[in-house]
Amino acid sequence: MTFEEILPRLKNGEKIIRKGWGGAELYVKYVPATTLDGLDMNPYFVINVTGEGYTMFTPTVCDILADDWEIVL
Repeated sequence: MTFEEILPRLKNGEKIIRKGWGGAELYVKYVPATTLDGLDMNPYFVINVTGEGYTMFTPTVCDILADDWEIVL
């Protein structure tokens, strides 16, 4: 799937990954807008990496243009 195809599913709570990664990356997850310490917080992506937990994820141009995205069940 392309990033454009998978983005709505990501926003609906599904977890995604690229087939081409094949490393320690488990999945990417969308975190919706919320508040932190009474201040608005914009939505963002996190990636779950084996042994590290979650970290912020910013897709690269290669990620956005890739067509090997898939849903993680």
